[in-house]
Parts: sequence; structure tokens; C-alpha cells
Amino acid sequence: MSTDTPVGLGVRTIDHITLVVGDLEKSRWFYRDVLGMQEVPRPAFGFPGLWFQAGSTQIHMNVDSPEAGPAGMPPFEGNQPSRGFHFAFVVADAQAAAKQLEEEGVIIVTGPRLRPDGWVQLYIYDPDGYLVEICSAG
Repeated sequence: MSTDTPVGLGVRTIDHITLVVGDLEKSRWFYRDVLGMQEVPRPAFGFPGLWFQAGSTQIHMNVDSPEAGPAGMPPFEGNQPSRGFHFAFVVADAQAAAKQLEEEGVIIVTGPRLRPDGWVQLYIYDPDGYLVEICSAG
């Protein structure tokens, strides 16, 4: 079978991830000012939210409400956060990112550490408790 032939629906990429957040300003600070994502225009939905972009991927945020549900993730019950639900962003240098995060007062949950493929990874929580991986080529 050719790798050029779509299988199933033929998904091409992740367009966006939607997060339910408790405080748009705290999320703006984290995703724009700490992570360096670009805040982008959002359609005029009838409910509050924000959109951010890095490369071709967007993060959409909706405020917690009866319609959207509660902000954040259920409590993590394992002992290896990196093996649970998370999403990852590639940066130029994860070691340098770790230093910058510490200067911003962001607690690093795990890492930086070397993955078996030679990449460096670390994990942090956003203001609502979503686990975010920051990684770079070794």
C-alpha cells in the first residue's frame, strides 16, 4: 500500500485543541507571554474565549460554564504525569526554556530530561492544570 493513499478519513494535521479555562487573563499571560504564542482574532461567538496560534496549530479557549463544563483536567491519579494526558510544543532549546520558565516563576513538574530519541523534554502545568510538554531536538 502506498503511503500517499489516504486511509480512513485521511486526517492531515491537528487544527486546534480547545481548553476550558477559569480565567482568560491568566491563560493569556501563560500562552502569550510565557509560551510566546500569538493571540489571533476569534470569531464573534456569543460566549467569551481566546485563540492562540503557534505555527499551524491553534489553541482555542472557552471560559468554564454550564455549557463548556469545568476548567482544567480531573486530578491526575498516576505517578508519572508525562504518561497521562498532555500536549506538546516544540521550542528551539528546551534547556534554555527551562531556565526562562524558572525566571517566570513557572514550576517545572518533570525534566528537563533526555528522551530515548535524543530530544529534551520538560513538563509544566498551565494555570488550569493542563499538562504541557516543552521539547526540542537534543
